[in-house]
Amino acid sequence: MSRIDIIDIVGSFVKLKKRGANYLGLCPFHNEKSPSFTVSPTKEIYKCFGCGKSGNSIGFLMELEKYSYVEALKWLANKYNVEIEETEVSPEVKLTQQAADSLYIINNFAQKFFADALFNSDEGQDVAMSYLKERGFREDIIKKFQIGYNPSSRDTFTTAALTSKYNLEFLQKSGLVTVRDERPMDNYRGRIIFPIHNQSGKVLGFGARVIKTNDRAPKYINTPENEIYVKSKILYGSYFARMAIDKADECLLVEGYTDVVSLHQAGVENVVASGGTSLTPDQLRLVKKYTSNLTIIYDGDGAGVKAALRGMDLALEEGLNVKLVLIPDKEDPDSYVNKIGAEAFKEFVAQNKKDFILFQLEVSLKDAGSDSAKKSQIVNQVAETISKITKTEEFTRRQDYIKQVSEILKIEEIGMNNLVNKFIRDKVTKDEQRSFRNEPAKVIPEGEEEMPAEDVAADLFNRDEMNERAMIRSLLEFGYRKWNDEQSVADFLFMQITENELDKMMENKELLNVYEIYRTWYNEGLNPTAKSFLYHEDKNINTLVINIMDTNTEISPKWKEHFEGKIPTRDDLFREEVISTLNYLKLRKIKKLIEENQRELEHAVSGEQQMLYLQTHQHLKQMEIELTRQIGTVIIR
Repeated sequence: MSRIDIIDIVGSFVKLKKRGANYLGLCPFHNEKSPSFTVSPTKEIYKCFGCGKSGNSIGFLMELEKYSYVEALKWLANKYNVEIEETEVSPEVKLTQQAADSLYIINNFAQKFFADALFNSDEGQDVAMSYLKERGFREDIIKKFQIGYNPSSRDTFTTAALTSKYNLEFLQKSGLVTVRDERPMDNYRGRIIFPIHNQSGKVLGFGARVIKTNDRAPKYINTPENEIYVKSKILYGSYFARMAIDKADECLLVEGYTDVVSLHQAGVENVVASGGTSLTPDQLRLVKKYTSNLTIIYDGDGAGVKAALRGMDLALEEGLNVKLVLIPDKEDPDSYVNKIGAEAFKEFVAQNKKDFILFQLEVSLKDAGSDSAKKSQIVNQVAETISKITKTEEFTRRQDYIKQVSEILKIEEIGMNNLVNKFIRDKVTKDEQRSFRNEPAKVIPEGEEEMPAEDVAADLFNRDEMNERAMIRSLLEFGYRKWNDEQSVADFLFMQITENELDKMMENKELLNVYEIYRTWYNEGLNPTAKSFLYHEDKNINTLVINIMDTNTEISPKWKEHFEGKIPTRDDLFREEVISTLNYLKLRKIKKLIEENQRELEHAVSGEQQMLYLQTHQHLKQMEIELTRQIGTVIIR
């Protein structure tokens, strides 16, 4: 954990820009155009002020990549070359981990075997390499993508893998080996092999392309789904394209492996492939990690057009700005870039981008011809597509579409606007009904009414939890600062608040738990800080401290352009902050004592008791007034 750099970790997935002491970027957990995702390198936490997600480096990996805690630790250990030793895991988890590890190991062995067969065997050179060079691929790009070749004989790879003691069951699960008539054999024999990498460069699986054009076998065979290969979550080439996509702020999407390799060779590196299937939400979110601009480059034939249009509503829902480029003359991106050259291809893409919604409308109208019934269906279809643009910040974009579509369809703009809004309302209603079905009914005790929202907010405020959080935050941030020549801030607070008093001062028992853990660690000489809690094994404590420590306020760098002199920061005013939060807690304690004394006074039976309670009340009120003056508030009587 001492090696973790949260900017390094988060920056691997999110484009971050420095803003003052923190870093800012587009949140990877929800759709937004204006960045509200903040990363603090000093506090080692992230916080999105749009969706509310927050956490540390481990929590970020768990939330984004859906890792377990252990998987996140393994990812970090691998990144920083730290060896970790596992003591105990459940049998089920252990089997899954072993299967995944075994598949990675086998795939790594297979990739090296296929590359060696391509470069260092006569068959590889005569058959596979000559084919690749005929297609225009250079050796450097072949090596970059780790392309290989599986010899055509029945079991060359299988024999090598079994001789190296690899498990036959996992070889079958990887898709590399098949068993026929109780005899293991190569599944990809006589094919060009394209390794498919994950985001960290490990080989997840393979795409195997046939070489012979007259072969009746399928053109491609892909790895079957297993513990590490899930097709819907993979974009071929994303490992090699990440940095280029980030730099260009645009992702180009093509269909095939060779399209990606050819474009990389031509210097167009911000490109990935979907493998010819319709886009999935997971693939779109993978794109969104790096950019909001997606340009789809497909063949210009009918099949290419349909492939381009599939899944595009999902892209709009993810907040992506989608453009289409169709390659002319029955070409594909691979053949076209080789035909016209890299620069001409880049220029062609730049000049022929078509807006997805308008293109969809154009294609649909061409198919409908003069059929009025089909045209009516098109109006509904395009209105439903536009209704997917629901984010507040995209309102202007949605209205622009409504205006343009109305002009093309020659219908009233207000009518189209109403239709789009109807689709939006219908979706909201369905979501609410779904949510209602999934949530348990709220039970209100007989004779009571549900508290109005305004009263709920007031009730939350009256509990004054913000002051409790502020006190814990002061302890975590300033605990080891010198209060005076003899005491630290922590020493001062522990002297001011005894353990017995704390229960009356703090209502949030989780915050009280953090305070007590801090005190215990402090007394044991463990030097606790906020970081000690950020990586606490109790996730509830972890999350609570992260929420306490996050902040969206800092002094603008431009302040000095308008005002002279030093501006005091929280660091400068930490004593005032400690005193203020402490006095608020003392005031709460006094208020509770006044309430208890008032109840006792009401039940007093003798004059002496009444006098004692009245004197106590007067004394407590005087303390309350004094504390209130220090805090600078007004008591409402």
